[in-house]
Amino acid sequence: MNKIPPYRKRIAQISLANKSFIILALDLESRYQNIRYVQNMIRNLYPFLCAIKMNFHLLLPSNRRTILDINKIIHSYGLQSIADIKLNDIGNTNEVTIKYLHLMGFDSVIVNPIIGEKELSSLVGLAHKIGMGVLSLAYMSHENTREGYGLDVVLRKSNQKEFLPLFEVFVRYAKKSNVDGIIVGATHLKILKRISTLTNIPIYSPGLGTQGGNPRLAIQNGSSYLIMGRSILYSKDKRKTLSRLLELQELRK
Repeated sequence: MNKIPPYRKRIAQISLANKSFIILALDLESRYQNIRYVQNMIRNLYPFLCAIKMNFHLLLPSNRRTILDINKIIHSYGLQSIADIKLNDIGNTNEVTIKYLHLMGFDSVIVNPIIGEKELSSLVGLAHKIGMGVLSLAYMSHENTREGYGLDVVLRKSNQKEFLPLFEVFVRYAKKSNVDGIIVGATHLKILKRISTLTNIPIYSPGLGTQGGNPRLAIQNGSSYLIMGRSILYSKDKRKTLSRLLELQELRK
């Protein structure tokens, strides 16, 4: 039996094959939350994508069978699937959650590193054992994210103190824990550029289009993958919107 490649390698291979760095966020309104609509959308757009992200818009109103079926559809078109639940709990709960997500067919999960380096490392180790990837938050895309991820914190070692913004602490956790990607909002370009100088971990950037982030500037400032939802979902010509975005391919590092 052939062992599947690690998640980070899988998504990179798909990105290269499809010449796409776009991840479609299925943040669907309730009227579109049916498997036929999702299947038709994926069938129409898959050549322009490398992965699809599902968050609570779709996860909460759907049962386990429906999510598994959607992931089977995603995989049938050669794409990866990401569970956007910002997992943030004690080790036992994280373990149970990872196992259920794996059973439902997800390839990776987004987590919140506020759980600390030890718990994050444990979560990553478990995920990697079953072939899943872990994407760790570093700086979210909403306007007031500085009130959390931008807070200055004090790190104490022996008698020494080090002052760092919280997002830099989270980047350290990500590096030490061997996560597969970090999430940095495209709406905060200075932070995005700063983080891109701190690590070579692939950067996944939401906050584009509807939230105001600029795809070209995001790539120029260090984004590896762009996560886009509403600006594609509600575009009159989705394929045209995506093809224009893919013209930015040459800007990637």
